[in-house]
Amino acid sequence: MPRTPIVTASAPAAIGPYSQGVQSGKLIFTSGQLPGTSTGTLILDDISAATRQSLSNVQAILEEAGAGLDDVVKVTIFLRDMGDFAAVNEVYAGFFSDPAPARSCVQVARLPKDVPIEIEAIAVRR
Repeated sequence: MPRTPIVTASAPAAIGPYSQGVQSGKLIFTSGQLPGTSTGTLILDDISAATRQSLSNVQAILEEAGAGLDDVVKVTIFLRDMGDFAAVNEVYAGFFSDPAPARSCVQVARLPKDVPIEIEAIAVRR
C-alpha cells in the first residue's frame, strides 16, 4: 500500500528525515509531536501547556489528512518525568471523548530538544 506524507503548516516542521505524518490507506500515523508551535517556540516549563501544544500538533496533522481526534485508536506518550502523569491526564481528557483510544505512557531519559513530552498517534480515517 502506498505511503502518502502529511504536511501542514499548522504544526512544527519535521526536524529530521521523517514526515509529520504518513497515511497508508485509511491508516494515519503521526510522528511524535513535541510541544512546539509552528513558529518554532518550544514550551519547556509548563507540562499542562506542553501537553496541550503536543496534542494540538497531533490534531493539526490529523485534520490535514481529513481525520480528527475521534478517529484516533492508539496514542503513545513519552514523558521526561512520570511525576507529570496526573497533569498530562487532566489535559489529555479534554482532547478525547469516550471511548478513549488505547494508550501507552512511558518515562524516557531524554527527548529531542530537551522537551518534557512527546506524543504520537495512530488513527483510522472513516
